[in-house]
Amino acid sequence: MSDAAQPTAAEVRAAAEAVKTALDRHLAAVERRSGEDDPAVYEAFNELAAAAEEYDELLYDRYDEVTPFEIPGTEEALPPYQGPEEASALSVLIRRDYTVAEPQRLIVQAQRVADLDSGGRGTGGSADTVHSALGVLFGEFEPDEISSRHKEFGLEEGDSTLWVTAVDTPAEPGEWLDAPFDQADPHRVVCRFDVSVVFDDELDDDALDGLDTDVDIDPDVAVPLDEAVPLDEIDVDSDLDSDDVDAADARGIGDAHRAGEVNGEGRVRRAGR
Repeated sequence: MSDAAQPTAAEVRAAAEAVKTALDRHLAAVERRSGEDDPAVYEAFNELAAAAEEYDELLYDRYDEVTPFEIPGTEEALPPYQGPEEASALSVLIRRDYTVAEPQRLIVQAQRVADLDSGGRGTGGSADTVHSALGVLFGEFEPDEISSRHKEFGLEEGDSTLWVTAVDTPAEPGEWLDAPFDQADPHRVVCRFDVSVVFDDELDDDALDGLDTDVDIDPDVAVPLDEAVPLDEIDVDSDLDSDDVDAADARGIGDAHRAGEVNGEGRVRRAGR
């Protein structure tokens, strides 16, 4: 930064005074808080965080020094809850992102489903393009099952989020279907769960402490490495008839829901209240 653009000593001093004022206001709000989710405490906290960040930046620009404080990102925090204490109706908002990592696998798997359903038991139709294949798979399987079997379908997971929001009354049937997320109010979020690969970077090696890494292998059932069959040589195609496949799919639905609860292991950030 050039000398002309550097903050003055007076500006740094003023920023320091702003931190002191914000600190006093935060303490006063905490002392007067009416409950665990007092909006005044949230507001004072955000003001203190902003003042401290401003002071830290000016201090560094002017003197090349930093403060010992670590200010948590306020953009990740939920705003003060302003919904009813005893909600009688809820709205659950879910978003899961995917990339089509293997288009050909996606098309093949979808065509198999379409072929099985051609007798009128499901969507049927053709799945010869990525667009049509996505329509077949997402029309046939529940979202939780897609999540638990995404690799099988040639998909790669991205970020996901789940918001549980309190509403005053249940919506009228069909009234929000064209714009399902437009009326989501962050101030009415009861709890929120986020999954993102960016959280992986925050994992510390200490998180592995205490884990038992010694595994007892039974020599009677262990397969020597030189005799193991490579994964890419395993034949995943079977001669199951359609009834067998339908029964397997029916049994797999419950497992898919359970798998969805732990999907994204190690990448979940809970922002619940």
